[in-house]
Amino acid sequence: MKKITILLAAVLMNIGIAQAQNNGLAAPRFLSDNHAIERVTTTQRYILLPVEEKEETAEVRVNQDNYCVKSIRVRLAIGKPDYYVPLDLSEFGQKKPLSLDIVFPANRRSSGNIETFSCWQTMKASDTFDSKNREKYRPAYHHSPAWGWMNDPNGMFYKDGVWNLYFQHNPYGSLWDNMTWGHSTSKDLVHWTFEGDPVQPDAWGTIFSGSSIVDHENAAGYGKDAIIAYYTSAREAQTQSMAYSTDNGKTFTKVADNPIITVKAPDFRDPHVIYAEDFKTYYMPVSCGQHMNIYSSKNLKDWKFESSFGEGYGNHDGVWECPDLMKMKNGKWVLVCNINPGGPFGGSATQYFVGTFDGHKFTCESKPEVTKWMDYGKDHYATVTFNNAPDGRHVALAWMSNWQYATQVPTQQFRSANSIPRDLELFRDGDEEYVSVVPSKEMLAARGKKLSSPSAACEIVVSNLRNEATITLSNAKGEQVTMVYNAKAKTFSMDRRKSGQKDFSEAFPVVTTAPTHGKINSLRIFVDRCSIEAFDADGKMAMTNLVFPSSPYNKLSVKGGKAMIFEIK
Repeated sequence: MKKITILLAAVLMNIGIAQAQNNGLAAPRFLSDNHAIERVTTTQRYILLPVEEKEETAEVRVNQDNYCVKSIRVRLAIGKPDYYVPLDLSEFGQKKPLSLDIVFPANRRSSGNIETFSCWQTMKASDTFDSKNREKYRPAYHHSPAWGWMNDPNGMFYKDGVWNLYFQHNPYGSLWDNMTWGHSTSKDLVHWTFEGDPVQPDAWGTIFSGSSIVDHENAAGYGKDAIIAYYTSAREAQTQSMAYSTDNGKTFTKVADNPIITVKAPDFRDPHVIYAEDFKTYYMPVSCGQHMNIYSSKNLKDWKFESSFGEGYGNHDGVWECPDLMKMKNGKWVLVCNINPGGPFGGSATQYFVGTFDGHKFTCESKPEVTKWMDYGKDHYATVTFNNAPDGRHVALAWMSNWQYATQVPTQQFRSANSIPRDLELFRDGDEEYVSVVPSKEMLAARGKKLSSPSAACEIVVSNLRNEATITLSNAKGEQVTMVYNAKAKTFSMDRRKSGQKDFSEAFPVVTTAPTHGKINSLRIFVDRCSIEAFDADGKMAMTNLVFPSSPYNKLSVKGGKAMIFEIK
């Protein structure tokens, strides 16, 4: 039996060597039980790396001319690949040969002999990478990454008729790792084009969340209307770095004196830069543990610490992240503070504070114990707004997931999507002011023809709501989502406990409930292949939840209201 096993391993190794040679890779050289070298012999653009998600992460170093020019972490396939991710060779040039220096975790007992790993047969060279949608849960009209993992929206700005969205992206797998800024663009906030990964890890670490600003006055000295980006460099510590773009955000040059802001704190991240016309000054709130540091600058380069906000205010059950600071039309200021964990139904959520800002300090007008949530679903996090949005609008996007199960949702080609765009303003209920959340006007423009029944991607408008109303979406398999409006209790709830696939996480089956701040006359409900977003049409309530039905919901029942259904074109 031992001889047969050795013979089989040798046969598989020879097959792998032959296959590698045919795929534009030289025969692998095995250095130990968990270490190998692959010589790249191809002139094609990509090496397609096979990924098997259940495996542990291998380190892949791209070596050229005896230097490591890139280092990535990939769950290389040992058995059957789940999908492929592209290693783009064009960024290294073709003049000098490349080698892949691959180190697997030392887990021979569970994975077997390195010579028999399937990656040697399935790794291949190609001039193209097929990112065609192969997932039934990929949204039809929400932004999602062309492939790989996505979390927080980053660096968003509007310029010359184009909405630019950057996002936390792992181009080498559908689980969190290798953080870069992916980039997508849109002219209508509904249909998006992937533009690549322009901000990649460097000596200071991987690239965490941040923001961009259009430098109209050439304050930083890189040219009028240059795009200045600020992001967190994450290595042993988290520091704030800076880059600029002179081609409308397609490429960025990192400044030589990064990092530009440092403090002694373990969770110091997510800089969000704004310009305050009232004070002719730029401001940068940065999350720092469970509070927000606020910095000021006149030239976008030199930053002065002004104040800190947070102690004793709002929810402190998790780390504060992804701040935003904005002046509203009535003169009040809103400080957005995403938190994980600590959300109203567990895990991630977006809280905010309403108050005043004097150019140095933000002051919350509510009592310290008051907590205000922007969205009462489970899947609304890392909410930030676009810089330079037209007409003074505050247009926000959220990451539509929850850290409780984001890595477990039933997709593999990609993971995660963004919410639909929302415009933010303020409304008053009693003695308190709250952020109103309304689907952006671009969603009205995306309405198509009326439908007789729900589709996988549609908008449902429920009007003439009575004091008690129940809206149920369902399919032939008995999967359903039930939404209930109760005017007497001033609540709206969504029950996804029977919505479809849910066994991937105990935290997923849940009923979420929101206060309505008065009577709801009309609801707008956006259904996409893996999500439901419900809004009071007047903006006083928002709720975002993921769903994974085995087939699309094609039946609608409404008791206590009148419904119309529109396709999203």
